[in-house]
Amino acid sequence: MTQLAIESQIRQSSETIHSLAKQRDKIEEIVSILHRTSSQGGCIYSCGNGGSTADAIHLTEELVARYLRERPGIRAQHLCDPAVLTCWANDYDFESVFERQVKTHLTPKDALIAFTTSGKSKNVLRALEAANAIGAATIGLLGKDGGKAKTLAKTTLIVESDNTARIQEAHMTLVHIICDELERRLFPDAK
Repeated sequence: MTQLAIESQIRQSSETIHSLAKQRDKIEEIVSILHRTSSQGGCIYSCGNGGSTADAIHLTEELVARYLRERPGIRAQHLCDPAVLTCWANDYDFESVFERQVKTHLTPKDALIAFTTSGKSKNVLRALEAANAIGAATIGLLGKDGGKAKTLAKTTLIVESDNTARIQEAHMTLVHIICDELERRLFPDAK
């Protein structure tokens, strides 16, 4: 890999992450929804496939354990447990692995954050549909053109990129912003 190629990758990543600044209002809306969910005793659920699974898991661990401040845990759970996923997919199908968990766990006071770079993952779409039917808040952290997920999630943020890697990098930045803001709002005295 040449120096030019490395520099180009870094520049593309930086530009994509910087484009999030244009969506400050959308980020604020997402944080407000999650703040309300947590304040009312709800749980923040998340799901995704591949790298988006890693993003969903990372969000959960930062909320449950801690991000920057010493504070009580924030109720959160990812729907990406390998034993549950493989059990359900083996016995039934992969398209309903998240939908089954949404129907099992979510209540109207909860929120579901769906990570999908394409907005087209059938199992994520079915999870959003199920969460909407329950009356939970639904948030899509998306990329490319948002796919069908942009019409299913009640609140969406579409990263301005067609490059999956750049979208995932921006999603990770969003995860950290969400965690920081939730800690500040829920535990203003925590250090």
